[in-house]
Amino acid sequence: MHAMVSSKRSLQQSGTPVRLGVVEFEEFVQARGAALLRYGYVLTGNPDDAADLVQEALLKLGGTWRKVRNKDNPESYVRTIMTRQHVSWWRGRRREQLTDEVPEGAYTDSHSSGELWRELATLPRRQRVVLVLRYYEDLSDQEIADILGISRGTVRSQASRALHTLRIRPAVLERERT
Repeated sequence: MHAMVSSKRSLQQSGTPVRLGVVEFEEFVQARGAALLRYGYVLTGNPDDAADLVQEALLKLGGTWRKVRNKDNPESYVRTIMTRQHVSWWRGRRREQLTDEVPEGAYTDSHSSGELWRELATLPRRQRVVLVLRYYEDLSDQEIADILGISRGTVRSQASRALHTLRIRPAVLERERT
């Protein structure tokens, strides 16, 4: 609170008009930006796409910040924007994009179990999103259905297919035997 008051005073003293919503928005981005980037990575499986997803969501949030800042959980609002944007991109890119160039390196997330994320990355995007929202974000089937714009039955069938696929993978079976 003290930092916010002092930043307002410094802005007033410098002759720049104070816009309370802008200061709060910047503080929100600084405080929760890394968490949003991690969430974007979990959704997309790609650090570049995750950064694009966060940027798009924050651009949309910036325009409605005055309304959103008074809600109970603005971060939840941003995550919903990110999830819907990701689904929109996924629907637009249903075709596989072939390239002659092999990527130079891979991104590794030091904060997570790499093996789990590798297994999740092999699933189709919708199945991966459903599992992330269900088990990582701990959302109910109805909440997932509302976010993705699909029925509760579709959420359940996508989760079931994804879990079945993960169960029959040789790497997963090997771990269960040991």
